[in-house]
Amino acid sequence: MRPTILLFALTLAACSGDSKDKQAARDTLTERQKDSILAKSRIPGASNVGRAMRAADSTSAGAHRVDSTAADTTER
Repeated sequence: MRPTILLFALTLAACSGDSKDKQAARDTLTERQKDSILAKSRIPGASNVGRAMRAADSTSAGAHRVDSTAADTTER
């Protein structure tokens, strides 16, 4: 194959892919859903993902309680 044809074919192949925006729009699972699926898998160490998610949820809930309490006391 001639080098110019090969170069043209490679350039065309590189440009023909979907943009990242289109790929992201097509991806229907959220990051949390993906992490949840991973946490339930049998991959070694995957249970740590579930533990990290629970810890993050607990921290988030605690922060929400503090915010709610602060909002209740400042409205008076």
